Amino acid sequence: MADSSVQERLDKVRRAIEDAARLANREGDEVTLIAVSKTHPAEAIVPLVEAGQRDFGENRVQEAAAKWPQLKARHPDVRLHLVGQLQSNKADEAVALFDVIHSVDRSSLITALARAADKAGRRPDCFLQVNLAEEPQKGGCTVGALPGLLGEARDAGLPVIGLMCIPPADLEPAPWFALLAEHGRRLDLPALSMGMTADYPTAVTIGATHVRIGTALFGERATT
Repeated sequence: MADSSVQERLDKVRRAIEDAARLANREGDEVTLIAVSKTHPAEAIVPLVEAGQRDFGENRVQEAAAKWPQLKARHPDVRLHLVGQLQSNKADEAVALFDVIHSVDRSSLITALARAADKAGRRPDCFLQVNLAEEPQKGGCTVGALPGLLGEARDAGLPVIGLMCIPPADLEPAPWFALLAEHGRRLDLPALSMGMTADYPTAVTIGATHVRIGTALFGERATT
């Protein structure tokens, strides 16, 4: 049975998503809630699974490989999302582990993922990560590179379903979410991975289809 405090946190986030969606004349079930479980052990994840959560996110391939194979064996309907940066040399492991990859951002990674997908016989859904503010410390392609990268990914057979962004930490996020949504419309990519604990209701009102929530569900992250 799910821990009552876990259930309460999950219900609170789901209600906030539904309320934000209603403001934008959307349905709450149009938004996929991804519980970002990075740095949290399997014991912290299981109560959320038992409470009905089915989409989880991890930042690192190595960390996910240490805890998720057993969890997914017990809960095969869980979908695992890679929401952190991916090195090309980890493409084989990522394709084997993850159902969705949110951080495709360069040609070399597209090549590695396509090769890994061919080898594994499975193709995770992909988001192209866009570095809208061109922050040097963040991953993501530039806006100018986006159309070409999308063409490369499609030519390689990767199922690109949408765009992902992480707005600058010190600025109002709404304009960045709106900009990502505009690029999504222009490229006919309907899925938008945007919004975290601090700003996900705003993201939902602007069109987010996937929100990545860690702290509101798990509490403060353990330090590594």
